[in-house]
Amino acid sequence: MLTEELSPKAQEIAARTRALLTAGGYHSFSYADLAAKVNITKASIHHHFPSKAQLVKTVVVQHREQMMQGLAQLESQLGDPVATLNAYVDHWAECIRTNAPPFCINAMLATELPTVPEEVAVEVRAHFEGLSDWLESVLTKGARRGRIQLRQDAASEARSLMAVVHGAMLVARALGDAGAFHTVVQPALRALVKSS
Repeated sequence: MLTEELSPKAQEIAARTRALLTAGGYHSFSYADLAAKVNITKASIHHHFPSKAQLVKTVVVQHREQMMQGLAQLESQLGDPVATLNAYVDHWAECIRTNAPPFCINAMLATELPTVPEEVAVEVRAHFEGLSDWLESVLTKGARRGRIQLRQDAASEARSLMAVVHGAMLVARALGDAGAFHTVVQPALRALVKSS
């Protein structure tokens, strides 16, 4: 369900759900918790989203759509693959530093895949597939332009970089140290950039 298809109240519910997912994942909240945050009844939430799985699926789809739009915009504005990768990493570094949002909801949900409803799991996987495809595209363009050095095929490099970025989010969160994110990610980026 696209954001523009949601009523203002449903959009507020989705936004609060996103914050709750970032903080603690799928199993960390109930409709009662959400009702208190949005200041409506549980029945009203059920009116907009009949099930928690449907609500979380909607939030994940919205997040993926926003991410893909943002990545496309980033790439078109910057043009250079190295600058694009750095901007992608810097986005997460800034989110972690300012705590807004400090963690990818899909990274949180991925840790819960064995226990979340299948309709949510499908969307989480689609998020990572989309991100991986985008990173692969940027790395391929960078290799063609002589800006990126691939040690293995672009698809494998994309998954490795995605794993480093999301792992760095975990390290920063676990240590309570926003700077740890760059400490983990920068060597991976440097290894990809062809020295002039």
